[in-house]
Amino acid sequence: MAAGASLRPGVTRREVWAWAMYDFANSGYTTVVLTTVFNAYFVGVVAAGRDWSTLALTAALSLSYLMVMFSMPGLGARADARSAKRRLLFTSTVGCVAATAILATVGPGDVFWGLLWIVVSNYFYCVGESTVAAFLPGIARHEALGRVSGWGWSFGYFGGMLTLGLSLVVASRAEADGLSAMHYVPWIMVLTAGVFAVAAVPSFLFLRERTEAGHQPVESLVRRLVGAWRETRQDFPDFRRLLLCGACYQAGIAVVITLAAVYAAQVMGFGMQRIMMLVFTVNIAAAVGAFAFGYVQDRIGHKPALALTLVGWMVMVVVASVAVEVWLFWVAAGLAGLCMGTSQSAGRAMVGALAPAHRPAEFYALWTFAIQLAAVIGPLSYGVLVWVSGGNHRLALLCTGVFFVAGLWVLRRLDFERGMQARTAAAGAGSGNR
Repeated sequence: MAAGASLRPGVTRREVWAWAMYDFANSGYTTVVLTTVFNAYFVGVVAAGRDWSTLALTAALSLSYLMVMFSMPGLGARADARSAKRRLLFTSTVGCVAATAILATVGPGDVFWGLLWIVVSNYFYCVGESTVAAFLPGIARHEALGRVSGWGWSFGYFGGMLTLGLSLVVASRAEADGLSAMHYVPWIMVLTAGVFAVAAVPSFLFLRERTEAGHQPVESLVRRLVGAWRETRQDFPDFRRLLLCGACYQAGIAVVITLAAVYAAQVMGFGMQRIMMLVFTVNIAAAVGAFAFGYVQDRIGHKPALALTLVGWMVMVVVASVAVEVWLFWVAAGLAGLCMGTSQSAGRAMVGALAPAHRPAEFYALWTFAIQLAAVIGPLSYGVLVWVSGGNHRLALLCTGVFFVAGLWVLRRLDFERGMQARTAAAGAGSGNR
């Protein structure tokens, strides 16, 4: 199907490119700050490798995820009521870019300062990630949600690779001049913030607000969260199952994103250069998987597609946990990338398929709540298992597979056709209320 035939009437290719550019823009933050550079810099330099440093970093990230969990449903409801998704997206972008730039001021011993700004930057990143996803149902035709979501995810991984590649150039030149991480990591933080800011500009210039303002009174954040969760039980039971499924499998993905570098260093003996190449491999595979599998998802259906990716995750966990030879671990890394791109893209498309058309930001905010809950549970459970097992990372990774098994079990109970009927009924009720 041609690109134009995948888009809703009135949506131009320039607009969908501008939407995908936001994935391109913000991927550098997760790739460089959370996965590769700043997490290792904080543990090894800022906190000087103390025993509690990894726990402190994980706890800070968990705090930011909790903040997103409890605030995003209310923010999403406000954005729908006032037709203000673009404004929320702009605010969150400015917040993340500014906080990332401030991370450049964090040096040895600045533990509190580093934790504070990692909380702030990650909070704004998550708000922006949820908000930009809420534009998807207004851009893509219903039968093309999978492929259009895949365009954004795959393009985003290339943005992460661009930022990581530029960071690698900065680090290599600095180390060649005899400079340590405390001298070049601040410049990498400034670089990451700059790429984010520049690449996000098209989103604000060309992305249109397509959801009409609902003008409904907006409740308090906690009340809105509780009310929306109760509403899914009564009116959208299959969307509720999708949230539970996402909370399960995203916990396993959070472990891979947050702790892949730690596992590679502790179990496989990888150094920083090799870890960066590992992240490149994962991102390339994820980009290919997200782009190609989006078409497969639209052809075979959302539910079978997500089920297939969860089976792939189970295989990856087993391969990585038993890998002794380096080549087998690289195979697992490639498989992880493919599964990461496909499962994250598939989840975002399924939310767009089941969310009421007049309340996209609010329902994507519920999805954000589920995946942020997973981001708290997954890495913390991995850390506890490593601690209890006396440092056995292989066992901890193998146990992570339980999250994917649980996600597949919940997905089996999801009736997609019934969920679509509930969405259609809600759309009719929403039109009647207006």
